[in-house]
Amino acid sequence: MRILLALLVAVYYLLHQDWWLWKTARPLAFGFLPPGLFYHVVYAVGAAVVMLLLVKYAWPAELDREYSDRERKR
Repeated sequence: MRILLALLVAVYYLLHQDWWLWKTARPLAFGFLPPGLFYHVVYAVGAAVVMLLLVKYAWPAELDREYSDRERKR
């Protein structure tokens, strides 16, 4: 699973460079959003989903154990 997540992060990193929309002003998304801005809105939502997946499946459990051990000692 971690390999798939690392591949997803790499692909998302490459998708961040939207060089294909630099000179495009039409068609407008929803009638008012330029394509580049719409792409970045969708990209930001996708980045949040990627971060959610990373936290859910790749978060090191020892960090949580270390934190809970420190809290119990207080």
